[in-house]
Amino acid sequence: MEVRSVYKHARVSPKKARDVAREIQGLPVSDAIDTLNFTPRKAAFLIGKTLKSAVANAENNHELAADTLVVKEANISTGPTFRRYKPRARGSAAPIIRRTSHIYIILTDEVAEEEKAARPARKAAKKKAAPKKKAAAKEQAPAKEEAPAKEEAPAGEEAPAAAAAAEGTVHDEKRGVIYTAAPSDADDLKDIGGVGPVIEDKLNEFGIYKYEQIANWTAEQIAEFDELLSFKGRIERDDWLAQAARLHEEKHGSA
Repeated sequence: MEVRSVYKHARVSPKKARDVAREIQGLPVSDAIDTLNFTPRKAAFLIGKTLKSAVANAENNHELAADTLVVKEANISTGPTFRRYKPRARGSAAPIIRRTSHIYIILTDEVAEEEKAARPARKAAKKKAAPKKKAAAKEQAPAKEEAPAKEEAPAGEEAPAAAAAAEGTVHDEKRGVIYTAAPSDADDLKDIGGVGPVIEDKLNEFGIYKYEQIANWTAEQIAEFDELLSFKGRIERDDWLAQAARLHEEKHGSA
């Protein structure tokens, strides 16, 4: 179910409000409120009021739990403009433009349900894919034995690429190591601060399923994912790489 809240004629320019609204889109309600509380801008205060109003609507009118809600949309549209004038030299007047905005917040609880329904399907797909990989490996084994001795030399160089192909990974210059299919031991990326269910789904679409992939991003890859996720600066501000490295060590050990 979707719950909506509107704040019309907010005394802030649309451009300044969009910079803040872009940061909370796709986040759980609790993370979005924390982000707005620690953002020292007037737009954050006005958007926070609208967000809290939407949460109150969901709890009181639709009997929804705030913990299950996610910010599906945070849109800013242009409101009417007030024109004022300031007296200047020689009897002239300089215009002063005071812009207003309309703030629209839409919350939903359907993301969690879709995610729960998608996980069993992913696990079933992984189990079906595993026997196919084993069968393909058995078929390729005799072919390697029949190869002449001269062709065995470059096999050592091709070993990393073959291992990556067996795991279903591909090395992309712009995105780093990405998975062509969901691995069986995929990590829960939502444990990284600033990553909600919507952003996790987007990362999965781009082949990112593990903490180790994020921890090994270079500066060029960070810039690429900033563009893909349309959240410029969030990766470095929330320090995704350090969080991913710590979570990877906790799960798999420092080795």
